[in-house]
Amino acid sequence: MLHSAAVVRMEGFVLDMERSSWMAPAGVLGICLLIGLVVGGWVLGTEIKDIKLGDRYVTVKGLVERTVKSDTAIWPVMFKEAGNDLPQVFAKSEEDKNTVLKFFAAQGVKPGEISVGQIKVTDKLANEYGGNNTGPRYIVEQTVTVQSGDVDKIAKAGEKTAELVQAGIVVGDNNGQGGIKYKFNGLNALKPDMITEATRNARDSANRFAADSGSQVGAIRSASQGVFSISAADSISTGDGSGGGDSGDASIMKKVRVVATVDYYLVR
Repeated sequence: MLHSAAVVRMEGFVLDMERSSWMAPAGVLGICLLIGLVVGGWVLGTEIKDIKLGDRYVTVKGLVERTVKSDTAIWPVMFKEAGNDLPQVFAKSEEDKNTVLKFFAAQGVKPGEISVGQIKVTDKLANEYGGNNTGPRYIVEQTVTVQSGDVDKIAKAGEKTAELVQAGIVVGDNNGQGGIKYKFNGLNALKPDMITEATRNARDSANRFAADSGSQVGAIRSASQGVFSISAADSISTGDGSGGGDSGDASIMKKVRVVATVDYYLVR
């Protein structure tokens, strides 16, 4: 009987050992699952919070304008002569060229600021695609172009264009549009300061919006510099900060504009 009881106790001990051997891994697995659920919930909550914060932003624009003076004047003077005797037409065209050169010299234009283009000769009878062969057969065209950094000097010379007309020279360029074109080439020197100021103006606008909505301006979500534009100084701006369509070639004074578009996060 004692032997039987001992056997029973031994068998019970073995069963307890076996039960403990498979329950231990199950317990560890349960703990791991519990930790995973807690961490996953925390990560998901953080992501949802980030998404909500990411949805709270404001888009603002910062406009900067600078008035500058052109640094280059370009004046193409195109003239033409026509006739049926080519040598005679060419000679008259050369007289016109000399008259133009003397005019520029009298206005203080330096030889290095003057360039003479190639002579263009048109024979209307030789033009097989021309449908209108009436009038003089030959047309000789020449262009004398002035390019100078002294824009005031060229502007004053332009006021005396009537002297060329009085000499029998019709002033125009190759597009049939006469006149001086003024250019501003110093844009690269202005860009850094203007971009900085435009971004600062955009943040000021964001701060005003945030104050009205009970928020604060956070970090930049995205930014777009925008395009620099140069127009006549008296051109009218549109709502997006661009010019009114005037390229400003005929104006000595220019208006340089840039609009920076920035998205700022809003935080409580």
